Amino acid sequence: MEIEIISEDENPMLHRTDVRFGLKHDEATPSRLQVRDSLAAKLDKDSDEVVVRKLDTKFGMRETIGDAKVYESPDDARDVEQDHMLERNKIEAAEEAGEDVEEDDEDDEE
Repeated sequence: MEIEIISEDENPMLHRTDVRFGLKHDEATPSRLQVRDSLAAKLDKDSDEVVVRKLDTKFGMRETIGDAKVYESPDDARDVEQDHMLERNKIEAAEEAGEDVEEDDEDDEE
C-alpha cells in the first residue's frame, strides 16, 4: 500500500491539519484502520491523532482517494470529532477514556 499526500491545509482554530491523500493498493481496498495507521506512520503522528473521514475507490480501480483530519493531540480529536467518527476510527470518546482512568484508580485502592 502506497500513500501519497495530495494536499495539506492547516486549520489552527481546530488544532488540526486537513489532509487529502491518494492510496495505491494491490488487493481489495484496505480497511479504515489500516489506512489510518499507515497515514499516521507517514506523517509521524500517533494513530489516535488521525481521523480518516472518507475513502473513495472507483469501481475496478486499485486507487483510493481519501480525506483525513490530523490533530495535534488525541484530546483535540475527541473534543472536535463526532462520536460516530471516533467510533469508526477506534478512538475512545473522552467520557470512556475518563472512566478507564477512574476504574484503574479504584483497583489501586483495594
